[in-house]
Amino acid sequence: MGRVLVVEDELAIAELIALHLRHEGHQPRMAASAAEALAAVTEQLPDLVILDWMLPGDPGTTLLQRWRQDPRTKSLPVIMLTARVQESDKIRGLDAGADDYLTKPFSPGELMARVRALLRRRAPEALEAPLHIGSLRLDPAARRVYHLETELHLGPTEFRLLRYMMSHPERVHTRAQLLDKVWGDHVFIEERTVDVHIKRLRDALAPAGCAELIETVRGSGYRLSQSAPG
Repeated sequence: MGRVLVVEDELAIAELIALHLRHEGHQPRMAASAAEALAAVTEQLPDLVILDWMLPGDPGTTLLQRWRQDPRTKSLPVIMLTARVQESDKIRGLDAGADDYLTKPFSPGELMARVRALLRRRAPEALEAPLHIGSLRLDPAARRVYHLETELHLGPTEFRLLRYMMSHPERVHTRAQLLDKVWGDHVFIEERTVDVHIKRLRDALAPAGCAELIETVRGSGYRLSQSAPG
C-alpha cells in the first residue's frame, strides 16, 4: 500500500493513527515535530502525510508551505488533522497547500477513507494524452501545466481540478460534482472547499492571463471556457 508519515506530537493520537494505517496495509512512520518531519521526508519521500497544525517549533502550516515551495515535495499529498475548527482556520490550511482538512476529535474510519481517496488519485496517468485549450497545455504524465513555453505552478489539488475541467470544457459543474470527480466520493468535506481551490487555481493561472477561463455560473457552479488567450 502506501508509506504514510504521521506528524503528530501527541503520542496517543499518533499511535492510534498508526494502528489503523497498519490495519489497512500501510507503512506508517511517526514524527513529533516539524524538524523530525523535515528529516523524515528528506530521508525518504512518503506517499502521503497526515499533518497536525500545532507542533513543537514551526507550525504545520509553515512546514506545509515549505514543502509546496520545493519541487521534490510540491505534489506530496497532505491531510491536515487539527483541533482548529474555525472556517478561517480551514481556509488557512487549504491555502497553505493542504489537500484535505479534518478536525479533532475525528473518526479513524473517516480518516482512513480520506487516506484511501488521496492515494487513489496518485495512480499513474502516463498513458493519457496532454490536454490543450488555446495555448494552455496540461501534461498528465509529467503533472505539469504550461502556457506557451512557460510552466505554471499548481498545487496537486488545483492540478487535478484543472485536469478534470479541461477534460470537460464548457460544461457547468456543480460543487457537489467537482467534489465527487476531483476529491472522490469517499471524501467527506464541505462544498466550500471547492470555492477555496477554484480561487487558488485562478491565482495560479493569473500570470498567464488565463484566470478568466474559470467562470462562475451563479446558482450552478463553475465552467471552464474554451476561449483561451494566446
